[in-house]
Amino acid sequence: MSQLPFDWFEPDWPAPNNVRACVTTRSVGDSLAPYAHFNVGEHVGDERLQVQRNRQFLAEALGCQPSWLNQVHGNLVVDADASLTRTADASVSREVALASCIMSADCLPVLFADQAGSCVAAAHAGWRSLVAGILENTVARMQVAPWQIMAWLGPAIGPKVFEVGEEVREAFVHLHAEAEHAFVPSQSSERWLADIYQLARVRLAACGVQAIYGGGLCTVTDPRFYSYRRDARTGRFASLVWLTR
Repeated sequence: MSQLPFDWFEPDWPAPNNVRACVTTRSVGDSLAPYAHFNVGEHVGDERLQVQRNRQFLAEALGCQPSWLNQVHGNLVVDADASLTRTADASVSREVALASCIMSADCLPVLFADQAGSCVAAAHAGWRSLVAGILENTVARMQVAPWQIMAWLGPAIGPKVFEVGEEVREAFVHLHAEAEHAFVPSQSSERWLADIYQLARVRLAACGVQAIYGGGLCTVTDPRFYSYRRDARTGRFASLVWLTR
């Protein structure tokens, strides 16, 4: 892949040579405020034509066809398909230049690849999807032994600002006792600060994925990224992964 445009970047992970991945930012695009500039979400109130232009530029710049999803904070995983938009929160691709693609603005994007470079996937892992098993379902859909899969945790709301209620903490701890370590009391109220990166690591490790990379980029405090928690009315950036020849 040639040099990425603007300040887009590739994950720092030891993926096979035929696996490519990219995370976009708010850099120059066609969307106007408050979606400026490179919004790829059609569901947030932005002008549809501007979003389509951004999406087309994305495909041309990366040399792949993104498989867009109608994300609903669920646990359904589908095979990637660039010809239609399906309702799901993860997709798996085994075809060259067909990208599994996730939109986010605080929820955690998780990218996957197997060691053989035969299969990739992307999951939209907000806390509801994490509890519902989106990561486990994605690993199962890849049909590869979990210990042959690597995962990369993309930009998401950071542990210093992700405040949640007791019901969220209980939901995770009920499933995995070690998830308790991902929560610390919030000083501002009787609530908790949650580390969504750690919660994802717990879930991935529990289903056999040990090669886990990334984590630490906070969408709320980093102005390169859209953040629903910070701005409410805002766009979505893309995290995508695909195979090459």
